[in-house]
Order: sequence, then structure tokens, then C-alpha cells
Amino acid sequence: MRRQKPSLAEEKLLKKQGYRLIAGVDEVGRGALVGPVVAAAVILPEKFRSGWRSGVRDSKQLLPEVREYLYDYIQETAVSIGVGSSSSKDIDNLGIAKATRIAMIKAIEQLEPAPQFLLIDYFKLTEIKLPQRGIKFGDSLCFSIACASIIAKVTRDRLMVEMDRDYPGYGFAEHKGYGTVSHLKCLRQKGPCPLHRRSFRPVSEVAGHQA
Repeated sequence: MRRQKPSLAEEKLLKKQGYRLIAGVDEVGRGALVGPVVAAAVILPEKFRSGWRSGVRDSKQLLPEVREYLYDYIQETAVSIGVGSSSSKDIDNLGIAKATRIAMIKAIEQLEPAPQFLLIDYFKLTEIKLPQRGIKFGDSLCFSIACASIIAKVTRDRLMVEMDRDYPGYGFAEHKGYGTVSHLKCLRQKGPCPLHRRSFRPVSEVAGHQA
């Protein structure tokens, strides 16, 4: 089920109910050991024709070059796009769940015009007084959420490439901060850098051994 092509069924249903500005919202980076969690919110036009539309999937299912290609077309097509993030320090101080919610709220608040309804992957944001629906596997099922996942993923991956230049030797440009074998090996050899999430294992374990 999770690999099916995302559809516009949710958006079409909401438009029949009178909603016109519908934002899909998703995040990336919750499970990484380093760097921010990044959220994106995307409002698409009511009608659009595109050759790229059939290629949209949950960003995790796409090759990097395909994500980059779709990112450009989504940017060109969308009525509005917002991006928000919470740093690794925010994540350590607030916890990943709250930090993720804050990143999503930041992304939504950037939208102009403001959305009338939110379609969110998994979450419901009670902090925002807008009609909304949290959809399990939303990035795989809902087109607007899938577009948001692509914007968030490309944005975060580009940030990780920049962080690789600032903190070389960890391989951030390759693994994007996730706990791969090579990342864990570098982490144990070099110790955590300032961008690592100290509240996440195994970062906390390595930091504890070095204290």
C-alpha cells in the first residue's frame, strides 16, 4: 500500500466542500543523528497540467536526481511554499516531537496566501486553529503531502551538504546525517561535532565516553 502512487483524492474531496487553499505538510530528518528536522508546506493550484505529476512519490522512494527535478517543478507550479526547521539544539532541548511540530508550524506560517485546510503526514497540529487532517502514510497517499516531502527532503539534503563543508570528515554529504555504518564509525573515531543531536543514541553514548 505504501508504494502506491499518491493521488489528489483528498484535495478533490475538500474542494467539493468549498476549500480552495489546501496545504500539504510533511517533515524530514526526524531519525537523523545530526542536523535539523525540516518541514515544508505546499499549496497547489486548483488545476494544473504537468508531465512531472506522474513522477511524484514519497521523497524516500525517489532517487536524489529525481527529487531535484521534481523540486524545481513543484516550486514553479505551487501557489505558495513554506519551509521551517528546528535545529539539533532545539531537538535536544525540546524533544524531537515538539521540535518537529514547531518546524511544521513555521512552514505553515510562511504560506501566503494563508491555507484554509491542512493535510499533514501523521500529525495534527492543535496549536494551529485551522481545519486539518492527519493522514497515516500521507506522504505515500496524498499528492500535496508528497510534494511537501520532496521540498523538505531536497532542502534538508542541501543543508547537509553545506554542513559537510563546515564539518568535514563525517560524510554528511553522503549519508545526510543518518546512522549509517560509515557515519557511526566516524562518530566513534572523531566524536560528536556541534551539529550532532546529543539526546540521540549513539551520540549520547559516544559523548558520555568522552566526557
